[in-house]
Amino acid sequence: MPQPSESEWDLDRLDLAGYLRRVGEPTEPGPPTSATLTRLHRAHVSSVVFENLDVVLGRGVDTALEAVQDKLVRRGRGGYCYEHAVLFAAVLERLGFGVERLLARIGHDPVRPRPRSHMALHVIAEDGEWLADVGFGSALVAPMPWRSGPGETPDIEQDGWTYRLAVEPDGTSVLREAGPDGWRDLYSFNHEPQHASDVIMANHFTSTHSASPFVGQVVAFRLDQGSRTRLLGRQLETAYPDRAAETQSLDADGLVAALDEVFTIPLDDDERAHLAGRVPDNA
Repeated sequence: MPQPSESEWDLDRLDLAGYLRRVGEPTEPGPPTSATLTRLHRAHVSSVVFENLDVVLGRGVDTALEAVQDKLVRRGRGGYCYEHAVLFAAVLERLGFGVERLLARIGHDPVRPRPRSHMALHVIAEDGEWLADVGFGSALVAPMPWRSGPGETPDIEQDGWTYRLAVEPDGTSVLREAGPDGWRDLYSFNHEPQHASDVIMANHFTSTHSASPFVGQVVAFRLDQGSRTRLLGRQLETAYPDRAAETQSLDADGLVAALDEVFTIPLDDDERAHLAGRVPDNA
């Protein structure tokens, strides 16, 4: 099967030096090894938050590399999965990694599958293959060992949370997370590489369809070592691997303050006023 060409992802437009400054990495990150991948993955997750504010602000989301890096790198904003994955994939390919772009379904329901509305990466390093995902929002801070054949990877602990990657008999891969009630399916995917046009179509659904969780409410995630902070509508929650989550309901001013102070998303006064006045009050 032909592989997507480099030209469709506009790799020549990548500002690698600007990206490395954005995530606090040296100008020479090192060879395309698993160690380099892991360090870059953690640096990206800790520096670039997950957020959908352009959808709420009525601007939509452009997944072209130039638009993504203008937003996430030059303007210091965050983004959601497609934006994170498009940017990170371009960085990895420039550094010599092999990358296949994948579209995944949230959860794993073989009877009534959800749409392919998430983007993750299959990364080939010099010393191994990995599932890299800097844009899921509430999960991986580091890459997961890749698995091709049926079975499961060993359990992988990341900052207190535990994951495994399973491959079902039909070839579907499922990323799972351990919780107090057992394992839950985060998302599932097959191994068919996707094109830029596929990402455009998935992004259109995610940014416009009434069934999308990113339409009509603010969504933001921040992953720190040992905690996950989520803003969903006006509900702010910080979860921990070893104790109960802390939750609070925010008023309009509190929501704007959280975007500024907790998620450090740079917004101007008009944007703050729009978000405060237009986001439904579900407190």
